[in-house]
Amino acid sequence: MALSEDEVRHVGMLARIALTDAEVADLAPQLSKILQYAEQVGEVADAGNVEPTVHPYPLQNVFRDDVPGQPLDREALLSQGPDVDDHRFVVPQIVAEEG
Repeated sequence: MALSEDEVRHVGMLARIALTDAEVADLAPQLSKILQYAEQVGEVADAGNVEPTVHPYPLQNVFRDDVPGQPLDREALLSQGPDVDDHRFVVPQIVAEEG
């Protein structure tokens, strides 16, 4: 299926993309090829007996067990920061307060 330049402009308008005449001329054959590939997918022989898959390889959980452990020492952690106030790290303000 070959797309006309008017159809490409229409698709661009629907996508709210401003296209120049040169871009339309470049995109028309490219989009036509994409549509041809989509048509080829539709030509696949009967796939009714093919089991649907989400992923081509079997997946398994690779996460470790969530085992409670000793909590980290707060003071040791806070000692690693450049500045601490009231048991919290002090960092530069990046969002101005409204007021």
